[in-house]
Amino acid sequence: MQRGVSGGERKRVTTGEMSFGNKLVLLMDEISTGLDSATTFDIISTQRSLAKAFGKTVVISLLQPPPEVFALFDDVILLNDGFVMYHGPRTEVLSYFEGPGFNCPPHRDVADFLVDLGTSKQYQYEIKDAPRSASEFATAFECSEIYERLRKAIHDSLNASQYEDVSERMNSMPEFNQSFWSSAATLARRQLTLFSRDRVLLSSRIVMSLALGLLNASTFYQLDEVDSQLVMDAGFVVVSFVIIGQSAQVPAFVAIRDVFKKQRRPNFFRTSSFVLATSTSQIPLAVIETLIFGSIIYWMCGFVATASGFLMFELLLFLISMVFGAWFFFLAVVCPDLNVANAISMLSDLLFSIYSGFVITKGEIPGYLIWIYWISPLTWGIRAVAVNQYTDSSFDVCTYRDVNYCEKFGMTMGEYSLSLFDVQTERYWLWLGLGYLVAAYVLFMVMAWFVLEYWCFENPPNLTLNSNSNVGTTEGLSKEDYVLAQTPKSNASQLALEVRVGIQDNQPHKHNFVPVTLAFKDLWYSVPDPTNANSSIDLLKGVSGYALPRTITALMGSSGAGKTTLVDVIAGRKTGGQIRGDIMLNGYPATDLAIRRATGCRRA
Repeated sequence: MQRGVSGGERKRVTTGEMSFGNKLVLLMDEISTGLDSATTFDIISTQRSLAKAFGKTVVISLLQPPPEVFALFDDVILLNDGFVMYHGPRTEVLSYFEGPGFNCPPHRDVADFLVDLGTSKQYQYEIKDAPRSASEFATAFECSEIYERLRKAIHDSLNASQYEDVSERMNSMPEFNQSFWSSAATLARRQLTLFSRDRVLLSSRIVMSLALGLLNASTFYQLDEVDSQLVMDAGFVVVSFVIIGQSAQVPAFVAIRDVFKKQRRPNFFRTSSFVLATSTSQIPLAVIETLIFGSIIYWMCGFVATASGFLMFELLLFLISMVFGAWFFFLAVVCPDLNVANAISMLSDLLFSIYSGFVITKGEIPGYLIWIYWISPLTWGIRAVAVNQYTDSSFDVCTYRDVNYCEKFGMTMGEYSLSLFDVQTERYWLWLGLGYLVAAYVLFMVMAWFVLEYWCFENPPNLTLNSNSNVGTTEGLSKEDYVLAQTPKSNASQLALEVRVGIQDNQPHKHNFVPVTLAFKDLWYSVPDPTNANSSIDLLKGVSGYALPRTITALMGSSGAGKTTLVDVIAGRKTGGQIRGDIMLNGYPATDLAIRRATGCRRA
């Protein structure tokens, strides 16, 4: 187990990732979620400096930013229910809303004040008749002087200096910062780096290749080549192993697709470069599995003992691995989610296996389904393995083990063995199989490229906005939101409210729960050091504290300080690493059962 990435670190990495390159327009959405105020201020201050120094346009959406962050902005766009309630300089926003009759109290942050407008909470700021709904605010804004200045600035033509600035900055910028081959090489290095870091995956695939290779080889150990059933069985098992190994990568391909979507929109790279890099990154694992599994199977099962036969066998396994890797990559990018991709991949495995010519021979497949036989890469792979075995010169004879096949069946021993499974007997079918596998690999990658380039980006979900939101009524308004702001207005049309404040029932209430005091003392949490197997990293270092009933305790700290780790340790959510120290509930040790029954954990 290794130390993970905190929420704040993830936010900062994503911000840096999307800022990569010469982007003249930067759009950032809710970047302050999960960040402390100091980090938020640093990030937005940096973006402001970049905008001023490099002439960039930066648009950031924030929900109730603190005052020091709000003061960094030049302009403000205030939205509600899809309407623009204000769009203009930040310095004029308060004076603008004072006109319709809304004053920001001294104790209220400007951002909080603005967010409340157009909602049920705006009553506390009203000093006279004022707009109620977001549409009324939008109508009032369109009649303002600020809106007229904004409209004039938009519709006025650019002056000569602005045209010159556009020609220097915009027209000269290439669509992509790297060439096709440079981008493909960069992406391939990234994929290979990720592959080399995932030692668990690499070691598990090697162990699986060794274990299944020995297991299957012992099952078909030194098979009798006269029994073509055993040879076809061994070929089917070998090809099926390759398919199963590649199908296990569907979740990884789906995860890669999500990264692609995020990075392709800002033109980090070409889609073709990404597809090529993803394809080439599968080569090392395919070579490793082919060499380990194929070598064990070939020599222990007793296939034809020639160098050319062995090399052709290894080449076939490698191509089959790459073809099905490309096939499952295509399914991962064309399916909407992992569940659908897994279901379709299993269905395709089933169809390819049933109509491969092994489970059901070619002559027994119904005519309306024979097309599956001819398009299945599994069919061409098994046929090529069988032809590679039985077209060897040692089997291209009439008499074999005192049986004259030419006299008895009118064909050689190799041709007879292949004919039992309706497999073509000519040697050129081996080369056709190689060509078909290469063509299928290219086709699947082109299909994946087409989907990623033209069809992969989902449209935003359809949202239904309440066009006539009536914030002037008390419907849907909690009592405390309305009453604590002010008393009901003295209007005859106003709904009568019956409010009970501060009335206590004299009857004693019987509590059906026991208040719990949480205490933790000298709490340590350690995970293994990924760079040194004999050492560990302490994420919590002797933390002690308590929380009392009828109180709210704030757990504060900068990003990466260990807040989430401490909560997870107390709530029993850490399944790895080493935990030391005492966690007490009402003075008793907190067992797993007590933690599950007495606590709840909610993280952002």
